[in-house]
Amino acid sequence: MSDPSPIERLLEVMRRLRDPDGGCPWDREQSFESIAPYTIEEAYEVADAIDRRDYTALRKELGDLLFQVVFHSRLAEERGFFGFNDVADAISDKLTARHPNVFAGEHIASAAEQNQAWERRKAAERAAHGLGTLDDVPLSLPALKRAEKLGRRASAEGFDWPDVAGPRAALDGELAELDDALAQGVAREALLEELGDILFSVVNIARHLKIDPEEALRLSNQKFVARYREVERAMAAGGRKVSDGSPDELDAFWRTAKETLRKQ
Repeated sequence: MSDPSPIERLLEVMRRLRDPDGGCPWDREQSFESIAPYTIEEAYEVADAIDRRDYTALRKELGDLLFQVVFHSRLAEERGFFGFNDVADAISDKLTARHPNVFAGEHIASAAEQNQAWERRKAAERAAHGLGTLDDVPLSLPALKRAEKLGRRASAEGFDWPDVAGPRAALDGELAELDDALAQGVAREALLEELGDILFSVVNIARHLKIDPEEALRLSNQKFVARYREVERAMAAGGRKVSDGSPDELDAFWRTAKETLRKQ
């Protein structure tokens, strides 16, 4: 008898973990709802390994993410919904149907044309299920990513500016509305709405520039951390903490940090 394949081994490990007799107490207690946050976390850890170009870590993180798929599939199988093979077949069917250029001899000349064809097929699938253009954009997506997807979906239907000048002008308008709200001393709820409009406008600018807003913000986060650490080091050299500095002093250290890191 041949050894099990790696995926068969993993499925068996999952079955054993969930076994009512002798399985792991923690794994037996889990549900779709309790596991979902771990699934999201593992996806982010995959992205982090890619950002760091740590391909040893990427192998590990992809395994962790695959385990999440296996876990959810096992929960579904126990309830009679579907199993792991159904999940694998479903994605294979979807990819085959959405790539007739590869599997059915249809000619598509470019990646841009492929993207357009992909969106047309997805739109047809939504229409067949009675869904509107924006109905199936998940609420659970990170807000920046969901804003980008909402804008992209609407754009595919012709609801968009012709170029980046449109959302850039909209950003100016939203900033002016925030200034008015601040001047009027409006309630927090109104400020929340105005700030959300600003962020949505920024995402639209990123979409027109073909920049991932999540990636852009991650880079800015990294830049902020690097500069702040420079400020910490400068203050520590004088035997002090950041909280000991005056606003003018900290601003001077911040500008120095920007210049220092720019030269590296």
